[in-house]
Amino acid sequence: MTVLCLDIGSTWTKGALVSHAGELLGTAQHTTTPPEVLQGIDAVTSALGGTAERTLACSSAGGGLRLAVVGQERLVSAEAGYRVALSAGAKVVHVSAGPLDGAGVRALRAAAPDLVLLVGGTDGGDASVLLHNARRVSRVAVPIVLAGNADAQPEAAELLAGRTVVRTANVLPDVGELAPGPARAAIRDVFLRHVIGGKGLSRGRRFRGLVRAVTPDAVLRGVSRLAAQDREGAVLVVDVGGATTDVYSAVSTVEGPERTVALPPDRRTVEGDLGLRWSAPGVVAEALAEKLIDKDEAAVLRGEAAARAADVTWLPDDPAVDHRLAALAAVLAVRRHLRLVDGRLGPQGAGLLVLSGGVFRHAPSTEGIERVLRADPVLRPVLRTAAIAVDRHYVLAPAGLLAEDGRTDAADRLLTSFRVS
Repeated sequence: MTVLCLDIGSTWTKGALVSHAGELLGTAQHTTTPPEVLQGIDAVTSALGGTAERTLACSSAGGGLRLAVVGQERLVSAEAGYRVALSAGAKVVHVSAGPLDGAGVRALRAAAPDLVLLVGGTDGGDASVLLHNARRVSRVAVPIVLAGNADAQPEAAELLAGRTVVRTANVLPDVGELAPGPARAAIRDVFLRHVIGGKGLSRGRRFRGLVRAVTPDAVLRGVSRLAAQDREGAVLVVDVGGATTDVYSAVSTVEGPERTVALPPDRRTVEGDLGLRWSAPGVVAEALAEKLIDKDEAAVLRGEAAARAADVTWLPDDPAVDHRLAALAAVLAVRRHLRLVDGRLGPQGAGLLVLSGGVFRHAPSTEGIERVLRADPVLRPVLRTAAIAVDRHYVLAPAGLLAEDGRTDAADRLLTSFRVS
């Protein structure tokens, strides 16, 4: 059996044809074609022979999954919900903590989420904030995943009558205990059943039937499989795109001295102000603030970044500036990711760093970017012994799709295609 793994993004639709044993047989891509994305899908399918016996797809087209988190208090339940949402492949567009008031509801609506994750309270604990927020959230016309105090959920569900509500296990069943799995699964289910069809990406049901996951969730699963292989140290993945820089890691659970919630071992963070096109000005501003560049370099890069943000389809003749911006975005994003784990990725640091994104895949060499990452004083202790690979064939999302489909052996074989420098 051959399996066609598709990733339908907002700009590109990418495909990987994989044998039943996990051998990569071919790749292809085509521009994504809204309002009928099936045209791009069919073009990729045809380019790869059109003979796959099974098709699996993930999608971040139409902005992916925009999710808001409404929690009880920021340092515990709201933070837990935020981390669960990120690891489920969502772009978190709003986080609130405490009882919602009128202004809070207006801010929630203004964020235009596709889905609300409503959390709050440990099982059997205080239910007042969860119930108050359920009453307020009922005024927001989007599906709701209810993952708070299990004892209060029946009453909260009644307050949410008239809305699409999916109840699932509490993300914070006890103090210091984070249980992300059920909520992640519920978020994925709501995305597939209720959100993707409302994106205006396709007129029929075929597209909805193909999609198995939101793309970042598939990538995170692929990263988890990569870490499960016989490796020393953690796996760290940096994916630099036009609008965001995503960082994924598969590590052991870490609890910081001031942290009351243990983070899940597989994590993702999204930096919406760091990217090579829409968010290029943010890279320059943050790099200057973090003293990665001086004022003279910032002045030069600022003009280049503004040009890229103004015309996101423009490809410069000289990619040197793109490479510089990509290196800065990667350093900044990984620094932020490390702050979540108190500067550590497990006892041995990172054993493998994977660079993902078109700027890396199409570069003749990434040696300069690798030198910048290894030389950074914050990242040096984590990356000092790490091997570095480029996801040149974009196999992390396909591997995640295969693993989700129960084909873990094929996923693991596919992941051996990394070239390690």
